[in-house]
Amino acid sequence: MSPPDGSETVDPVLAAERAHLARAAECLTQMRAAASAVVDAGVDAWASERLGAARAERLRALAADPGVPPFFGRTDTAPADTAPADTAPADTAPADTAPAGTAPTGTAPETFHIGRRHVRDAAGDPVVIDWRAPISRPFYQATAADPQGVARRRRFGFSGAELTGYEDEVLAGSSPAHPEEKGEFLREEIERPRSGPMRDIVATIQPDQDDVVRAPLSESICVQGGPGTGKTAVGLHRAAYLLYTHGGQLARTGVLVVGPNRAFLRYIEQVLPTLGEVDVEQTTVADLTARVPVRAVDRPDAAVLKGDARMAELLRRALWGEIRKPVDSLQVPLDGRKYRIPVERLKRYVDDLRRRGRADDDQQVLHYAAGRERLMMVLAEDARRQKEEAGGSPGDAETRRAARSAEVRAFCDEVWPAQDAAGLLSGLWSDADRLARAARGLLDDDEQALLRWPVPPRSVRTAPWTDADAVLADELAGLLERTPGYGHVVVDEAQDLSPMQCRAVARRLAAGSLTVLGDLAQATSPWSPSDWRETLAGLGRPDTVVRPLTRGYRVPGEVLDFANRLLPLVAPGLLAATAVRSDPGALRVRPVAAFAGPLVDVVAELGTSPGSIGVVCADAAAAGVAALLAGAGMPAAVLTDDGAETPPVAVVPATLAKGLEFDAVVVVDPAAIAAAEPRGLHRLYVVLTRAVSTLVVLHRDDLPAPLSERVADHTTL
Repeated sequence: MSPPDGSETVDPVLAAERAHLARAAECLTQMRAAASAVVDAGVDAWASERLGAARAERLRALAADPGVPPFFGRTDTAPADTAPADTAPADTAPADTAPAGTAPTGTAPETFHIGRRHVRDAAGDPVVIDWRAPISRPFYQATAADPQGVARRRRFGFSGAELTGYEDEVLAGSSPAHPEEKGEFLREEIERPRSGPMRDIVATIQPDQDDVVRAPLSESICVQGGPGTGKTAVGLHRAAYLLYTHGGQLARTGVLVVGPNRAFLRYIEQVLPTLGEVDVEQTTVADLTARVPVRAVDRPDAAVLKGDARMAELLRRALWGEIRKPVDSLQVPLDGRKYRIPVERLKRYVDDLRRRGRADDDQQVLHYAAGRERLMMVLAEDARRQKEEAGGSPGDAETRRAARSAEVRAFCDEVWPAQDAAGLLSGLWSDADRLARAARGLLDDDEQALLRWPVPPRSVRTAPWTDADAVLADELAGLLERTPGYGHVVVDEAQDLSPMQCRAVARRLAAGSLTVLGDLAQATSPWSPSDWRETLAGLGRPDTVVRPLTRGYRVPGEVLDFANRLLPLVAPGLLAATAVRSDPGALRVRPVAAFAGPLVDVVAELGTSPGSIGVVCADAAAAGVAALLAGAGMPAAVLTDDGAETPPVAVVPATLAKGLEFDAVVVVDPAAIAAAEPRGLHRLYVVLTRAVSTLVVLHRDDLPAPLSERVADHTTL
């Protein structure tokens, strides 16, 4: 409130915090200037290249992000026998500006402002502490019962980049400074309208989420998270935390994020850059395994079979079955002479190496291409030993030339032929006898018929490859040669991975660790498990601990309770997520005689409020719904899986809804969504939990039985 003379009363603490905000912004600008001013000493070309790369990386990490303030919170510590101070930073607020409750002179608490990145002044002293630093953890973990040395936690309110207010939570020795507003800033930040890509949650991370974020690099984790629990954001923030804590190690091995589709990747693509991490690879399983040009679609039963774990053994047999037994001796040229290797010794060499390809210990498995190279060297070394026994002393260069001789190459081409993944898979699907040999005891005749191509393609590139074939080609490529691995892999919506897709991700793990994110209640694929053990075993980390997240921060309680009525059908025994906030107007269930008029009216009404709008319907209806809304003058378009910009009113095919969120969601014809696929109720559960603020359900046919109970409580005519 302004005084009678019209002048504005300025809270001295707020003024001091604004001054600190300006100082932090100025220091960040100076840090960018210093990084830009780094001069190349001109030692050599390699040093210049490395310096340029380091400078570019540093500038990207320090890049300004308009509208994102340098800090979002603050912690104050104080001696146990001292009352908590209620002052702003000591370097910006004189003692006489502090409100009541200030600590006595000389006993002021230590103050740490927490932000998305570290900011220091010209002297190197910290102005803002990176949220990932150990000293920042109490900001997320401290409670009144366990203050962890924190006397007070302060959160800030912003409008764009302008600091508009603050909220204090006194954890020890005093009552909160603003009890009537306690928790409001946190709630408002969680509920803030969400337009465009997903934002980071660094200012609102909760203790249960923080436990996952800060888990050690050596620990693989599976997060079973219900809708709105922030599992995706937690996984991304864990990646950012690990890159900060283990930067040197992960700079060499890399971090990989695997999402379900390109629409999802576009939604999350800005989270890590806003946290200062710009070198994380984000991809889908389809892009990760793009070994062949996909140009066809499998029948559902064929797709299910190609995702089955038995395919790994089928492909291993098919590849190693290409090796033939030697039938004659071999003359190996070495240093002007030829040395004969008898056929029995050749058979032993081939058998020994072939057994290495079947080793149970993954660390001892010999890849097919390496086995061929090794066989060439074994043959050359045999000739070398023969020459040494005769008194000669051939050198390493001569031995390597012998291994590459025409005679040795011809022998290996006959016995251990070179292979490529696409060619081998094409031959397998085109040749019934070849497939039958590999499938003996694994697949019956009907299953083999599902895999065979009715007409062999004219070339490998023009073959009718499918997404499932691409995963199988990637499996073969992994048998042929070692697949490069990452130091850490984050895989989201993992409950929908097929066993063969799990193996594709596992090959990228190498010796690294894993963050698995998902929700069994949202499992919609034919391979979806009833618990996580099968998926984790397929990912190569069977001992991974499953950590549940059950507190829903984003989805209103009314919406979550409505969707949770499906849980006894889609995931019996799974612990339901509970919402931390309630909004009596968040859910509207409306029976209609036809969709056109009511849908246009609802979307028009929702468009008067800020935030994103998603209209979710069965895939087959998406084009018609988009045309209907566009014809009514609304900026509506169908959301696609090509990573294109999300339209203002996104018409979302139900199969693309997973992982996405909108402020307001309109679900059109839930019965059609449930009837569109075998696990349609799981899909409907996904669709009903995409709303952050408002869910409107328009139904013409009867709702699924659990949803129709007490539905009148939420009906708007």
